[in-house]
Amino acid sequence: MSDLHARAEAAGLSREWQDAKGQAQCVSDEALAAILDRLDTDHGEPVFVSSELDQAIALPGTWRDGPAQLTLDNGEVRSVVLNDGILPAIADWGHHRLEQGGRSITVAVAPARCPAPPPGRHWGSAVQIPSLREGGGAYGDFASLAMAARTLGQSGASALAISPVHALFPADASRFSPYAPSSRLFRNIWLAPAGDPVNDSPPLIDWATAAPDRLRDLRLAYDRLDDKSRSDVARWRHEQGERLEAQVRFDALQAHFYARDRAQGWRDWPSEYHDPTGAAVTHFVAEHEDAIAFYAFAQWWADCALAQASTAARKAGMGIGLIADLAIGVAADGADSWSRPGELLSGLSIGAPPDPLGPEGQNWGITALSPFALRRLGFAPFIQTLRAVFAHAGGIRIDHALGLCRLWVIPEGAPADQGAYLAMPFADLLRILRIEAQRANDGRGAIVIGEDLGTVPPGFRDTMAGVGMLGMRVLPFERDAEGRFTRPEQWDAQAIAMTATHDIPTVRGWWTGRDLDWRARIAGRSLSSEDSEHRAQEKAALWAMIGEDTAPPSEPEPVVDAAIKAVAATPCPLAIVPLEDLLGLEEQPNLPGTIDEHPNWRRRLPETLDAACRSEAVAARIAMLNAR
Repeated sequence: MSDLHARAEAAGLSREWQDAKGQAQCVSDEALAAILDRLDTDHGEPVFVSSELDQAIALPGTWRDGPAQLTLDNGEVRSVVLNDGILPAIADWGHHRLEQGGRSITVAVAPARCPAPPPGRHWGSAVQIPSLREGGGAYGDFASLAMAARTLGQSGASALAISPVHALFPADASRFSPYAPSSRLFRNIWLAPAGDPVNDSPPLIDWATAAPDRLRDLRLAYDRLDDKSRSDVARWRHEQGERLEAQVRFDALQAHFYARDRAQGWRDWPSEYHDPTGAAVTHFVAEHEDAIAFYAFAQWWADCALAQASTAARKAGMGIGLIADLAIGVAADGADSWSRPGELLSGLSIGAPPDPLGPEGQNWGITALSPFALRRLGFAPFIQTLRAVFAHAGGIRIDHALGLCRLWVIPEGAPADQGAYLAMPFADLLRILRIEAQRANDGRGAIVIGEDLGTVPPGFRDTMAGVGMLGMRVLPFERDAEGRFTRPEQWDAQAIAMTATHDIPTVRGWWTGRDLDWRARIAGRSLSSEDSEHRAQEKAALWAMIGEDTAPPSEPEPVVDAAIKAVAATPCPLAIVPLEDLLGLEEQPNLPGTIDEHPNWRRRLPETLDAACRSEAVAARIAMLNAR
């Protein structure tokens, strides 16, 4: 084995991997070298160890035999005796602290499983918050979400899944994708409710005007705060600590340099501002205290409004409530990478290797937490991230859950096919996830859904199921080995059932071929006869499975009804019908692989959810879901 290959193996980089067709592929030495040059592989001194309940724990490093002190998560202090570097089994789950002679280590002991959904079978919906028309604003916000959750809960839904609400770049209205956040620790303040209803709201959101208008309205609300509210904001700001200060300083700096230079992120700022602790930033903070305080207020108000939406869901009868979404990573020029670059895979992007749907691979233009930094820091960045997303939620969906196990990392500036898989500390991350899921939701626990679509390595779904994580089973993707659609009663019970996701066509759009029209238009060609014929065959196959031995209809409405009925008939404990399918809409929220060619994350629903639920078609679908 060459020195390069040995270094790659030690770092957890895989030279060989299997593609979507099961064929062996090999990473080039050039790609391995480029990735290794960007990896800080220092693990540091061992400060963390994880284990299962009632299992003896082998401590890393050298610990002396004899007495030690164990402080449990709940504050209880116990005396323990170490023998041959082994800590006796602990029967209490949580993040505990072991100390001996001035030395200490975190001992994370995980419960056996993530919390289970409520007994029985339930249904819910999924929504892109800005698409909502509740409240009459230029786009939906957390107040709109509260109203929508109330409507759905009173209609019988147990859950409402939302796309990520992570902090974006408030001053830059072009960066509205929820999956490329500035930070996952704080909120998207554009979703904080403010301002008066608008008289005319078009079907597509104009973020270039809507986002600045929302900031203006939030500033007016901040200027009008009474003394009690200012005291509440100050107390909350103090409680949030240094991470919030870094976030709001970043937002103020970003607004300053975006207005002056149209700087996209901190990498475009003058170099003296790249250091959060440097003299230039310190001087800026002293000169712009009011602007920084405004962004702290906006974060406080957004968090309060999200909490109110969660409460509204519960009070409306939702047994699960809001299901939050955890993006796989963050922007390389955002608040997290500016304030804590050592926590991230600096100089590397994450994505996916080449496959039939993306022959050149995918580069998502974001980065992720470094496995080496996680070990150095006792997994604190991951724990903080989980606690931020679990807050105000009865469940979370982990985007690209395979990223807990491995990440396809690509040197910045290189094509996606020049990447390699980097191993993540899977066992540790799963144990922490179970601890945080059990303690979430004020101790009631929160369900965990892992997005496990596409090509996953053998055994990955079994591991998820073994710790109580729910997978995702989506109607168009549920096929047998020959490509035939799988009957609903044969679906995996350790998963949620869905008609569609935000990244694929709605049921109506798929039936009418709207997605094919979009792809052809973007490619600058007419719809091919091959595409049309293949879709016709797929439609016939799907209808043969869900159509109850009737002839395929020409209109899409019966197909929408049958698709919803099919996901409701699975053994899955939770069926999620996105609002686009519940309302029978044609257009999908996002078209992967596009930026400006398709109006991603800009579509609004045609009417308020309350009005839509009173229509005959939607009311019938809800009645069917409740009956099943």
